[in-house]
Amino acid sequence: MTQGPTDPEDLSTDPESTEGVLPEQEPAAGDEPAPAPAGEADPVAEAKAELAERTADLQRLQAEYVNYKRRVDRDRELVRAQGEAKVLESLLTVLDDIARADQHGELEGGFKAVADSLQGAVTKHGLETFGATGDAFDPALHEAVTHAGESPDVDVTSVALVMRTGFKVGDRVLRTAIVGVVDPAAPAAEASEDPAPADQPDA
Repeated sequence: MTQGPTDPEDLSTDPESTEGVLPEQEPAAGDEPAPAPAGEADPVAEAKAELAERTADLQRLQAEYVNYKRRVDRDRELVRAQGEAKVLESLLTVLDDIARADQHGELEGGFKAVADSLQGAVTKHGLETFGATGDAFDPALHEAVTHAGESPDVDVTSVALVMRTGFKVGDRVLRTAIVGVVDPAAPAAEASEDPAPADQPDA
């Protein structure tokens, strides 16, 4: 038996003829990725902000460390200077005895060698003497116990007599000098240069 031509309607309704065939879809014009939600933060901006914050913290810690180191170094130097001053103060009476022995001509032989070594050691540590005749009187350095009147040989109040030498280390006074002072003489009153008026002759 001869089979006639297939009816187009039968092909359209045959499930096997349409199986696996999907309608082709074209993307709509203007389709783009959806933007991030308005409340979501930018990770790059967050990273930059965190880096700036950590950098500021590091700089602050570094500044605090530098200041701390300076304080420690300053305190250490202060303690060292105070200890050195205490040792030098304990030697002042010995230096006084050496100076008196030298004045009386008793600084000889081995005693002189020891005295010279001691003088060199204290000088190496910055010990200085002050208070000499003719020095200008300074209340911060000198303690005046006698007054020798006035003298035309000085322009300011000056040391006239040294009873005890003073000692200092740098700007720190370990012991003031005990002295007698003299003041400058007051200037004499100048005579008037205007001549006395002559008697007027009678008219």
